[in-house]
Amino acid sequence: MSPATTASVRVLEGCRPDALPLAEMLAAGQPTLLKGVARDWPLVQAGLNSTRAAIDCLRAHYNGKSVPYSYGGPEVAGRPFYNAGFTELNCEARRGDLGQLLEEIAARSGETRPPTYYVASVPVDGCLPGFRAGNDLDFTSHGIDAPPAIWIGNRTVASAHYDAPNNIACCCVGRRRFTLFPPEQIGNLYPGPLEPTPGGQAVSVVDFAHPDFERFPRFRDALAHARDVVLEPGDAIFIPSMWWHRVEALDPFGVLVNYWWGSMPAWIPTPMHTLYHALWTIRDRPEREKQAWRAVFDWYVFGPAGQAGAHLPEAARGPLAPIDETLSRQLRAMLTEKLKR
Repeated sequence: MSPATTASVRVLEGCRPDALPLAEMLAAGQPTLLKGVARDWPLVQAGLNSTRAAIDCLRAHYNGKSVPYSYGGPEVAGRPFYNAGFTELNCEARRGDLGQLLEEIAARSGETRPPTYYVASVPVDGCLPGFRAGNDLDFTSHGIDAPPAIWIGNRTVASAHYDAPNNIACCCVGRRRFTLFPPEQIGNLYPGPLEPTPGGQAVSVVDFAHPDFERFPRFRDALAHARDVVLEPGDAIFIPSMWWHRVEALDPFGVLVNYWWGSMPAWIPTPMHTLYHALWTIRDRPEREKQAWRAVFDWYVFGPAGQAGAHLPEAARGPLAPIDETLSRQLRAMLTEKLKR
């Protein structure tokens, strides 16, 4: 396999589902297209035949359990988002029978402005037992637990957002356009509210299809750093942790399967907790105090991991020592107790 460049996204040819080049991709830290890695999956082959064949393939594995999905009227135009005041979402959260939902999407696929149907991030093992036999990537040789999730819908748009874990997304049925931005572009993407959100993370409030540059002038700078690629059925894309990405389904029926995995052990919690705590305790302080706290965080957090405790005996390092499972529990208990006061 040799890296190439297509639409400013690295490309790896010849990847196999049971021999993923994870070490190389993680070391590169760049979005990478895995060309054709899933082309032999039964679902991919069924979808290349017809929408009906793809639906039948999914229904053959469906166990009848209801699944969550988003529903929006034709005015939503495939984009789960906010109302005008950013206080509520523009779609309804529903649950239903996946088989019936698939048939409804198919029945309305010829409409110019159909309702929006979006099954997002549903664990495959919970609703499609047996699907992974033939439709799966193998992470076992890497010692990674990355159970797949499935995404099903019509011409939907997931607004630009970031995910904390690393991600490999496999385009199974229909084409999908990914537009990606490095993490430092966050300010040029104009993130929306932290809560509520259309998908669990803050999303860019810029409408990429019709950007308002007067309202969001820095978005031009973000576009200068954008990476854009269209995935064909059977392609997959590796998205490094914290990279922003917008995902647009280009066909009337689409299915994507993705795998998330973190770089830290399970006992290390999400940094989002820290963000909320910092908003609460630091953001509104006088500027001089904020800069002082920046220096403190640079020393204890953002510098080399062993820096702050290197001059102390091991027995005296406490939270400055490497965080193992025991120390993680102690820190959780200490913080829980302090937050009760």
